[in-house]
Amino acid sequence: MSASSTLTIASIVVVGLMAGLFYGWMVSVIPGTRRIDDHDYIATMQQINRSIVNPGFVVPFIGTPLLLLAAAAAQRQSGNDRAAALLATSAVVYIVGLLGVTAGGNIPLNNALDAFDLARADATELSERRTSYEQPWNRWHAVRTGAVVIAFALAATASFVEAD
Repeated sequence: MSASSTLTIASIVVVGLMAGLFYGWMVSVIPGTRRIDDHDYIATMQQINRSIVNPGFVVPFIGTPLLLLAAAAAQRQSGNDRAAALLATSAVVYIVGLLGVTAGGNIPLNNALDAFDLARADATELSERRTSYEQPWNRWHAVRTGAVVIAFALAATASFVEAD
C-alpha cells in the first residue's frame, strides 16, 4: 500500500472517530442531560469538561487536521489532485468548524461553568447558570458536529477519487 493510501485511510479513520464522538454526544448525552435537575446537570457537566482533557481525546482532536493535511500532501505528490483537494478541504472544515467553534464557543462556556461555585448556589442561581450554559453550548455543539461530519464525508470521498 502506498504512503498516500495509508495516510488517507488513517485520516479517514481518525476524523471518523471524532465525528462519531461528537454525533454520539449529540444524540445520547444531550438528551440524557435534559432529564436531570439543574444541580446534577451542572455537576455532571463540570466533571465531564474536566475529564475530557486527556490524551485519548486531545491527541486525535488536535492531530486530525495535521493528518488530513499530510494525507492531502501525499495525494498531491502521488498525482491525485482531486483527492488532495478533498482532504485539504476536510482539514479546513475541521479546523474552522470543529476546532474554531470549540475554542470560540464551547470552551469559554465550559470555563465559565467550571468557575461556578455549585456548593454555594441556590435554586435560582442554579437555574440561571444552567440556562446561560446549556442552550448556547448545545447550539455550538450542533454546529461543530455538523462540521466534523462534513469533514468526515469529504475525507471519505477522497478515498474514491482516482488520479486524473
